[in-house]
Amino acid sequence: MKIAYVCYETQEQYSAATQEDEESLLLALLQQKGLQISRVIWTDESVRWEDYDLVLVKSPWDYHEKIGQFYRWLDRIAALGIWMLNPHPVIKWNSDKHYLQDIAQAGYPVIPSAIIESGAPTGLAPFFQQFNTTQLIVKPCISAGARHTYTITPQNLQAMQDTIAPLLQQEAFLVQPYVKEIETAGEWSFIFLDGQFSHCVVKRPRSGDFRVQFIHGGTAHADLPPETYIQSAAAYVERFAPGCLYARVDAVMLGDTLTLMELELIEPYLFLGAVAGGYESYYRALAKRIAERQHTLSGARSINPHNL
Repeated sequence: MKIAYVCYETQEQYSAATQEDEESLLLALLQQKGLQISRVIWTDESVRWEDYDLVLVKSPWDYHEKIGQFYRWLDRIAALGIWMLNPHPVIKWNSDKHYLQDIAQAGYPVIPSAIIESGAPTGLAPFFQQFNTTQLIVKPCISAGARHTYTITPQNLQAMQDTIAPLLQQEAFLVQPYVKEIETAGEWSFIFLDGQFSHCVVKRPRSGDFRVQFIHGGTAHADLPPETYIQSAAAYVERFAPGCLYARVDAVMLGDTLTLMELELIEPYLFLGAVAGGYESYYRALAKRIAERQHTLSGARSINPHNL
């Protein structure tokens, strides 16, 4: 099985933004295990995608900057009938934070959220009352790495509305109350491989910031959450990540309820090096999926009327 290990062009930025170059280390392990896998840039127009049996999406970290091109690429892979992990429909759905509304409407705990659609008046003031808060977080519905993510208070409201207004002419924005628990208890990231819980880390922002990403000074360390936390995180994966090789549930405890921040199904950093055997666990999950796929295809060929 020929596998395209899908990444993006600027590998150096990936390495600088993380504690460990997970992309390269994982690829090296998969190659050492004997898989026919090679790093491929999703925007490379010279790639013959039809030559691949599996498109394994790892780190297309610039997808949000080229979302139209990304959607066309996803549709091309689907039209070619190439197996993709994670699945094409799930990736497309997960690329836009409108998906949080779908999860909330299905009855699962999600950080309170509202969306200002592209072209709508900015008008951030009513959200302070709506969320009963004195601090808001505003970010694009299609974004990654805290791009155009702002914290809004009554004191900086007018200045921030002036900043966000022109951006709203181009894209929709998500509005949420600031969650102070991220500063104190931290944000949990639960990693699932082949639908099964693998490991967990707790992420915290640096002092005086609200962003937990490494590139903004955030930290992360492995932790073993209570079983009840794992069960709550697993519920999101079971319901909203069907057929996924990998999933990361980013959540925070609000009172006694694990509450979703983000469900990461496209290109999440999986913290494979944070726990012993993390890379090996990914390989085993992938190998299991490949074996199941080959078994299914073999069975289909055996009952094909043309083979009788």
